[in-house]
Amino acid sequence: MIRKYSVDLALLAVAVFWGASYLVAKSITPFASVPAMLAIRFVTAGLIMMLVWLIKREPFSRADVVLGTLFGVTQASIMLVETYGLKETSATNAGLLISLTIVFTPILESAWKRKWLPRNYFIAVTVSLVGVLLLVSGNGFKAPNYGDGLMLLAALIRTFHVTAQGRFTVGRKVSSFNAISLQMLVCGLIYLVIDVPGTISAVQTFAAAQWQATFFLILFCTIFAFGTQLWAIRKTSASRASLLLSTEPVWAVVIASLFGGELLGPIGVLGAVLIIGASLVGQRIEQRFREG
Repeated sequence: MIRKYSVDLALLAVAVFWGASYLVAKSITPFASVPAMLAIRFVTAGLIMMLVWLIKREPFSRADVVLGTLFGVTQASIMLVETYGLKETSATNAGLLISLTIVFTPILESAWKRKWLPRNYFIAVTVSLVGVLLLVSGNGFKAPNYGDGLMLLAALIRTFHVTAQGRFTVGRKVSSFNAISLQMLVCGLIYLVIDVPGTISAVQTFAAAQWQATFFLILFCTIFAFGTQLWAIRKTSASRASLLLSTEPVWAVVIASLFGGELLGPIGVLGAVLIIGASLVGQRIEQRFREG
C-alpha cells in the first residue's frame, strides 16, 4: 500500500515542509537581505548535492545541463519574488496565496496541450480568487499590501515553472539528481551575484537560531522538496503534482498559528476556507477529466 502511494506520500511530505518554510524563512528576514539569505541557502544546497555527486558520478547529459540551468533561473525568480513578498506579509497569507499555483497550473497545462478543462473547473478558480480577495482584506475590506501582490506574482511564475518541468522532461533522459544539483547552484550563484557583501556579512553575523532555520530550509525545503517534486512530476502529470501539494496552505496556516502566533480574523478564515475548498474541488475535477 505504501509503495502504491509512494508518489502521493512524498508530495505530502513536501507540502508539510513547504508549509513550515514560510514561518521559518520569515524568522530569518530581519537578519539578512533577501538575496543574501537565499544565496546561503542555495549555494550550500548545491555544494551538498555536488559532494554527493562525487560519490554517484553520474555523467551530466545535455538535457541535464539545459533543463537544470533553465529551471535554476525560473526557480531563482520564484524564490526571490516569494521571499520579498514574505518579508512584507504574514506567513499565513504567503502560504495561502502561493497555493493558487494549484488552480493556475492545470489551466496553463491544458492551454499548452490545447485541451481545455471543463467549465466547472473555472468556477472553482473563480471561487479561489474570491477567497484571495477575502484573505488579503483581513478584518475589513482594504487594498492588499505590497507583499500580497508579490506572493500572487510568485504563484504565477511557479505555475510556469511546474508546467515547464512536466512538459520539457517528457521523452527526454533526464537525471533528476543532476538537474536538481545544477538548479541549486544556478539559483545560489544568481543570488550571490546580486548581493556578495550582504552574503558575506550574513555568514559572519548569523547566530545559532538563524543557522538552524537555514539548514532546515536547505535540507528539507530545498534538497528534499525540489528533488522530490521533479521526480514526482516525471511519475505523474504536472497538474496532479501541483494538486497533491494542495495541503501546503493548510500546513502553513496551522504552523503559523501554533508557532508564530498568527491568527486570521473571520473574513480571513472565510477566504482561507474558499481557497482550500476550491483547490480540493478543482483537484477532483482535474483528476476525473484527465482519467476520462
